[in-house]
Amino acid sequence: MTYIHPTAIVDPKAEIADNVTVGPYCTIAADVRIGEGTTLGSNVLVDNGARIGANCAIHQGTVVATPPQDLKYANEKTEFIIGDNCTIREYCTLNRATTHSWKSTVGSNCLLMAYVHVAHDCQIGSNVIIANSTQMGGHCVIGDHAIIGGITGIHQFSHIGSHVMIGALSRVVKDIPPYTLCGGDPLRFEGLNSIGLRRRGFSREMLALLDRTYHALYRQGMNTTQALVWIKENLEQTPEVNTVVDFVEGSSRGIVKAVRLGS
Repeated sequence: MTYIHPTAIVDPKAEIADNVTVGPYCTIAADVRIGEGTTLGSNVLVDNGARIGANCAIHQGTVVATPPQDLKYANEKTEFIIGDNCTIREYCTLNRATTHSWKSTVGSNCLLMAYVHVAHDCQIGSNVIIANSTQMGGHCVIGDHAIIGGITGIHQFSHIGSHVMIGALSRVVKDIPPYTLCGGDPLRFEGLNSIGLRRRGFSREMLALLDRTYHALYRQGMNTTQALVWIKENLEQTPEVNTVVDFVEGSSRGIVKAVRLGS
C-alpha cells in the first residue's frame, strides 16, 4: 500500500506505483513516475521529468530532475532517469538534461552518498558508488562498477571507464580508462584496480593480460598511438582488452597520465 504523508504536496497527475512511501514535506510534480517500493525521505523534491525505478531509497533534502544549470536551457521537456535499487543519500542534487541528450541517467544498484551533484546530461552506469560531496560538470560519463572517492571534482565531458576506482580529493580533468586505479594530486594512473576486479570475478590470467595492456600504454616508452598498435598486434584481443582500446581511441580529452616510475 502506498503511503503519502499528509504534509506532502503531490500533483494528481504524477504516476506513483504501489508500495511507495512519500515522507513529510515532499513535493512531487506532475510529470513524474516513481516505481514500486521506492521510499522518499522528508523534504524531497521530485520535479518534472523524473523517472525513478523500483525499490529506491531517496533520503532527506534530495532534489531529483530539477532544471539544468545551463544558460542555454529554455524549459524544454527533458528527463532524469534513475534505475532500480538505488540509494540516494541526503541533499544530493540531480539535474535533468538539456536538449543535447534529452536525459540524464543513473543506472541500477547505485549508491550516491550525501551532497553528490549529478549535472545535466550525465550518464552514470549501474553498480556505481559515488562518495560524499563529489561534484560533476555536465555531460560526464561514468561506467559500470566505478567507485569515486569523496570530494572529487569531475570536469564537464569527462569519461570514467567501467571498474575504475578513483581516490578521494581528486580532480578529474582527463578521461580515466577502464579497470584502473587512479589517485594523487594531480590525478595519475597508479595501476590496475586489482582488488576490485578480483572481487568481481576477474581471473588471474585476465588481470595479467590487462596489466600487460596498461604496461604498453604507460611503461614501454611509446606514445598512445604506438601503444595501441602494439596491443592489437601482440596481445590476445579479448573483450576486456578491446574495451580498453576502444575507450582510449574514443577519448576526446585524452587519458590520464601515469605516476612516474621511482616517484
